[in-house]
Amino acid sequence: MGAEEQFRPVGKAAADALGTPRQSVRAVFHAPPEQFAGCFTTFYQLKLDVADGGEVEDYLQPEWANLRFFGGSCPTSRIGDQVISGARFGVTGPSSLSCHFRLGTSRMWGIGLLPLGWARLIGADAFGYRNALLDGTKDANFAKFDCLSDLLCNPEADEEEQLAEIIKVMEQFMRPSRDDAKIVRVHDALVSGEHLAVADLADSCGMSIRTLERVCRRYFGFTPKRLMRRQRFTRTLAAFMLQRGSLWTQSMDEEYHDQAQFTREFSEFMTMTPSKYASLDHPILASFIEARARIWGSAAQALDTPTQSSGSGD
Repeated sequence: MGAEEQFRPVGKAAADALGTPRQSVRAVFHAPPEQFAGCFTTFYQLKLDVADGGEVEDYLQPEWANLRFFGGSCPTSRIGDQVISGARFGVTGPSSLSCHFRLGTSRMWGIGLLPLGWARLIGADAFGYRNALLDGTKDANFAKFDCLSDLLCNPEADEEEQLAEIIKVMEQFMRPSRDDAKIVRVHDALVSGEHLAVADLADSCGMSIRTLERVCRRYFGFTPKRLMRRQRFTRTLAAFMLQRGSLWTQSMDEEYHDQAQFTREFSEFMTMTPSKYASLDHPILASFIEARARIWGSAAQALDTPTQSSGSGD
């Protein structure tokens, strides 16, 4: 059911050179069962060990909504002006901004919600949760998933039992959406990257611009134009992270008119310049993206298609 990657630990000499603590990271990606096709990215585990009680820090790229359960250290996270610390059950809404986090030794379970999963599980407008950072136990629409916390936040618990409980709870709360077909069409069209204008995207999905706007805000969290820009940016960032040592110009998506446009968008999405980002160590994200691309077939959640999210990764 799961596909696993052992990342190379960072030894003392390398850690000292980078100015970071020694750490080892392991990721496990579990393909959601077929009945959840199109609803989730993956059910994924992060196993982080940091020497001497230290912490590592990194930046998550814009992504879909996520539920994360931590056994051990709990992160301090920031999106924009929002900061949350110590939540063992954390939620991020659909994002168009980076999430900065610090985390020590921990065992984390993550559940990535694709737009179809949001439609079937969350009774709220995704636009109202855009770039949100929450303690899941304190939000009315997510508190129902806190029933998973005791088991998933126990680092000694059996992993197969944990996975089985995730599947059971998701089955319990899953409800069909009247817009299922529309959501899948829009999602597929966005990931394809073939459409440069909102009108073209609407035509390819067989709906009016007004309907497209409604579907995107309700289930994807953003306007169609912003989603198209986020896809372009994500393709570039993923390409850069997969080609370590490359220049931004070598990774830049062909839809960008020039480097100045890319630099403006990078600063908007990641809240720093490309050169600043490239100068930072990425102890978790760089390895995670590489492993995800090898195992899962795409380097980032925003690049997953609805059909890709089930049945692969074994």
